[in-house]
Amino acid sequence: MRTLIRDVSVFDGERTIATADVVLDGDRIAVVGTGAGHRADVEVAGAGRTLLPGLIDAHTHVFDGSLAEALRYGVTTELDMFCLPQMLPRQRRLAAENDDVADFRSAGTLATAPGGHPTQLLAALAGTVLDGIDATAIDFVSDPAQAPAFVAARLAEGADYLKIVIDDGTVHGADLPVMTPEIAAALAAAAHDAGLRVIAHAITASEATIALDAGVDGLAHVWTDLAQDDPASQRLAERVRAQGVFVVTTLAYFEAITAQHLETADCARPGSSANAVGALRALRQAGVPLLAGTDATPFAPAHGAGMHRELHLLTEAGLSAEEALAAATSLPACHFGLTDRGRIAPGLRADLVLVEGDPTRDITAIAAITDVWRRGVRQTR
Repeated sequence: MRTLIRDVSVFDGERTIATADVVLDGDRIAVVGTGAGHRADVEVAGAGRTLLPGLIDAHTHVFDGSLAEALRYGVTTELDMFCLPQMLPRQRRLAAENDDVADFRSAGTLATAPGGHPTQLLAALAGTVLDGIDATAIDFVSDPAQAPAFVAARLAEGADYLKIVIDDGTVHGADLPVMTPEIAAALAAAAHDAGLRVIAHAITASEATIALDAGVDGLAHVWTDLAQDDPASQRLAERVRAQGVFVVTTLAYFEAITAQHLETADCARPGSSANAVGALRALRQAGVPLLAGTDATPFAPAHGAGMHRELHLLTEAGLSAEEALAAATSLPACHFGLTDRGRIAPGLRADLVLVEGDPTRDITAIAAITDVWRRGVRQTR
């Protein structure tokens, strides 16, 4: 099956092409160019519309139904940062065998201290989305010597990267056991020896510093405990850049938990969406690669819709619309080694989103989706 999308504006993941014809041949992009004579079985009108690479959410948590929900909003790949071992195999099969759900990659079981974050959240989910699943049956790490075995177990699960948690619970209003710097460093070294990238959950400046000391490749969140004008935030951002570390934004997540804190009148916690925006601005000024991610769950932020909100928040924080779209397409593909997607170019996967209007000028146009293709399969809308 060959599909021609004619006379469409193209954001190719890095830049905008004013008008082009894009031809899909099976699951691949065959042509991006202009001129008549393209053979096609199906033609789609592109005038007044913009074609984008399928969106990539660089921080999610996949449960049953998540991948289908994501695809409805043009998120064609999710980068899962913790999927329970009882759930992971069926999510992998679902994504591999079906084109009506988003593709995904996963860290599998994350590394945390015994009783550490997010075990308190898993306990709260018992009987809901985890009905019938023992959420406590996961591996923990309590000694640096356990790091190689933990990483080997993740490889056996099929993990695509390693997620480590450095979180004392302060931002959540809790006092939680936390991974030591020595364990974090041992896990990062073992993962790198095995060829895995390492992403750290760290949401305060001190936790991010421990992650950087350990040698991680990416931070799964911006930090939220420093005021917007605190010079320490800029110094930390400059260190992140100097070490070549990327950061996943998750502003939608911090917006959600800030709203929750206000509802419960718990204003004493140090994390806030305003501080998160300040950290993001410091990171952008330092030139750190920013990857759009939501920390989507079955609750809030939601899969798919949360990415649309994240893009809006990124532009409110000062990114241009093109920068925000790159953060959700080419940049996560680059930093997670997904060389077959994230851009629109011949030979790459036909994971695509077609929208009315021009989201490179007005990011809200991302919500006006007319078509989504996953591996070249046009989705019923």
